[in-house]
Amino acid sequence: MVGSSRLDELTARARATIAASLGPSAAPGSGADPEGVPTHPAPPPPLRRERGHLLVLGIDPGLATTGYGVVAGSSRADGSYAAIEYGTIETAAGTGTPSRLAEIHTRAGLLLRRHCPAVVAIERLFFGANATTAMAVGQARGVLILAAAQAGVPVVEYTPLEVKSALTGFGRAPKAQMQRMVQALLALESLPRPDDAADGLALALAHLRLAATRHARIAAR
Repeated sequence: MVGSSRLDELTARARATIAASLGPSAAPGSGADPEGVPTHPAPPPPLRRERGHLLVLGIDPGLATTGYGVVAGSSRADGSYAAIEYGTIETAAGTGTPSRLAEIHTRAGLLLRRHCPAVVAIERLFFGANATTAMAVGQARGVLILAAAQAGVPVVEYTPLEVKSALTGFGRAPKAQMQRMVQALLALESLPRPDDAADGLALALAHLRLAATRHARIAAR
């Protein structure tokens, strides 16, 4: 495990590197990326290339609003996580579906290039009573998965039940409980908002926690 002094050193180095590469308009604390997407940056954790640490992009897909959260943390069992950035990709209802999908694809590509995550965790499509909504979500999922494939980043899918179970141990946990758990795990000063962004963070956290469980099982063997 990396010592606390080493973590502090890596954190400082990562902060300087990210600030230099993004420039003043997109530096942590600016509140928006260069394209004007509202974001909530946080101080970067240890670099993802450290052994046992990953940078994960969690995505909650939607045609109108796609929530995302970039989380760095351990894929081992030390439970160390930090939010790098979270926010939403929003498209205007008055524009055609092709244009909205193109916008989602472009913004997702920018996120992938900016953060270079090790993996994308995306919500698995759930076919509920509203087939129209499910179709729109499916279209958004398609362009998001395409953007990840073009960036060479593997994609994993999780159902809402799997995410809730990974974070709270209860697959039917209410949204408020999920948001409080995300806040606690990431040591955020307030509940993550909006809900779509909180769901993106939850997906990234679920992947890290499930990866830690898998590592523990392998080690036990």
